[in-house]
Amino acid sequence: MGFFSKIKEKLKKTKEAIAYKLNKLFTGGVLNDDFYDELEMALISSDIGAETVENIMDNLRDVIDEKHIRDTAEVKDELKQLMVDILDENEVPEYEYPLVLLVAGVNGVGKTTAIGKLAKKFKNEGKSVTIVAADTFRAAAADQLTVWAERAGVRIVKHAEGADPGAVVYDAIASAKSKHTDVLLVDTAGRLHNKKNLMDELKKISRIIEREYPDCMYLNYIVLDATTGQNAVTQVDIFNEAIDIDGIILTKLDGTAKGGVVLAIAGQLSVPVVYVGVGEGIDDLEDFDSHDFIDAIIE
Repeated sequence: MGFFSKIKEKLKKTKEAIAYKLNKLFTGGVLNDDFYDELEMALISSDIGAETVENIMDNLRDVIDEKHIRDTAEVKDELKQLMVDILDENEVPEYEYPLVLLVAGVNGVGKTTAIGKLAKKFKNEGKSVTIVAADTFRAAAADQLTVWAERAGVRIVKHAEGADPGAVVYDAIASAKSKHTDVLLVDTAGRLHNKKNLMDELKKISRIIEREYPDCMYLNYIVLDATTGQNAVTQVDIFNEAIDIDGIILTKLDGTAKGGVVLAIAGQLSVPVVYVGVGEGIDDLEDFDSHDFIDAIIE
């Protein structure tokens, strides 16, 4: 099953949330103020976010005027293209090796699972991979990562619970250098109840990576739970305080009608979605495709 088939199935709830409204708008009718108002509300209700919707509507009106569009059916194609443009505006970097991916995110978003899937994905591409268990505060975090490492067939570097996360990363980098490892996947703590400590810890880990491994390509990814809707935008803002977020891994799309938040994130925060979880299996992590994503929401 290809990405489009998987993503179409997973976005069923999001599509159902707006399909009726949009289909009604795009079949007949005239391009008047009522049309624009109803379209705007339909987009906002899919959790695209007011700011991003406002930009879409402004650009859509301009395109309609420039192309002298008078048929509501033609508006749909223009709307879809504007959405794709928003998602494609932030380019996903092409990987260079050795590669270090620091994976951040609050607890409960599926971060551990995402790291396991990433490990398997890189392994399938012929890369040597080591998982770094730098969340030393959450009970059993390293144990859960170890299970995923075994499933993916990759190495893991871990210390005892309560150890200094920076020390774990330091040792993992030394190991990666000696073994010429292609990819380091760094798990991090996701506690937000003490935000200052978390942010200081992330900054410290980031400094260690930059200092000890200047020759690597270093990127910071955040895992977001799509069911949280606009709260996902807030989470990116919080983590951006400590580290520059380079990309997003989106999970739990199948459980939400709020898949439109992807557009809000891309439009408001200028951060690309890199991967999407499309199932529970270890191989169910796909490269994000903007055209397929929009086609799955608006047919």
